Amino acid sequence: MAVSVELPKEYGYVVLTVVAYAFLNFWMSFQVGAARKKYKVFYPTMYATESENKDAKPFNCVQRGHQNSIEMMPLFFATLLLGGLQHPVVAAALGLLYTVARFFYFKGYATGVPENRYKLGGLNFPAIMGLIICTASFGVNLIIREAI
Repeated sequence: MAVSVELPKEYGYVVLTVVAYAFLNFWMSFQVGAARKKYKVFYPTMYATESENKDAKPFNCVQRGHQNSIEMMPLFFATLLLGGLQHPVVAAALGLLYTVARFFYFKGYATGVPENRYKLGGLNFPAIMGLIICTASFGVNLIIREAI
């Protein structure tokens, strides 16, 4: 049984939010590259060890901030793109909040004090929860539409 979904005219905001996050991810990858040079952690080493590098912790904090953002990216993109089908403006706003919070999450982590990632970066948690709710609402709406 096929289901057709019509894109709302505001869906462009959702797409622009994905693009904004892609730029953020690109920027974070450059920060990791700069940290590799600064702390002398060369490829293919993913994380530095303190026994081999006295600057392991500051480098690992930069690397971990980016890695965590990559790990969360599939959930973020899926909930943003699906939830945005029914609630494009709300999803885009939550996605923008998530993106800005992820910037601060990374900046806080990159200080070398992992707890700093939660100062403003902690706002990514309510943002992703809101996107999960938008996506659930979209799913429930599809089920109801099919049942009628």
